Amino acid sequence: MGVRSVVTLSVIQFENENKLLNFSFPEMALLNASLCCSTPKIPSRSHLLLPPSISLHSTSQVFNQQLQATRNFVLSLGQPTFLAFVSASLFLADPALAFKGGGPYGAGVTRGQDLSGKDFSGKTLIKQDFKTSILRQANFKGANLLGASFFDADLTGADLSDADLRGADFSLANVTKANLSNANLEGALATGNTSFRGSTINGADFTDVPLREDQREYLCKVADGVNPTTGNATRETLLCD
Repeated sequence: MGVRSVVTLSVIQFENENKLLNFSFPEMALLNASLCCSTPKIPSRSHLLLPPSISLHSTSQVFNQQLQATRNFVLSLGQPTFLAFVSASLFLADPALAFKGGGPYGAGVTRGQDLSGKDFSGKTLIKQDFKTSILRQANFKGANLLGASFFDADLTGADLSDADLRGADFSLANVTKANLSNANLEGALATGNTSFRGSTINGADFTDVPLREDQREYLCKVADGVNPTTGNATRETLLCD
């Protein structure tokens, strides 16, 4: 019988006799952590084991002895060992508590990563977070990137053709030499030092995209085509003269 069994018995004793157990916070933290473990093991100590003859309803004196033994074990660990024990218990308790790399961004983390050359073509990546990521030559052809964030990302040479980029955030992004052919960027953000220089924008829809004047003038020089989804002419969406 390990710590888990002792704690289980102590809880029963507490409920039966309505007594407040005088355990310090570190001790209770250790006991709580041990409860999480599926197969808790501690060094064998005879005074932590209940004799087989002791039943669940044994006298309170035996329970108190077990609680005191557990308390002595906790105190004998010392603070460094105690902290290590608790940390290990939390991770061994449930694999779901361990860091798997998903975080708040789904199974694959895409924020602050080097994803150069990765193939995201045709994928649904609504509101996906690509902030500060390196996405050079990444393939987003035909992807659904509605509301995705490319804030301060490097999209040099990326293929964004036929992609749904409505409401996407390109603030401070480097979108030079990218392929934006037939992409729908309605309502996308492009504030700060966002650059589209050298990009192909035939058939792209820039409706309501707040471009810097120098970027707008540059894009108007190379703008051509009509977006197949919205039916809007690229030059018109850029408010070209």
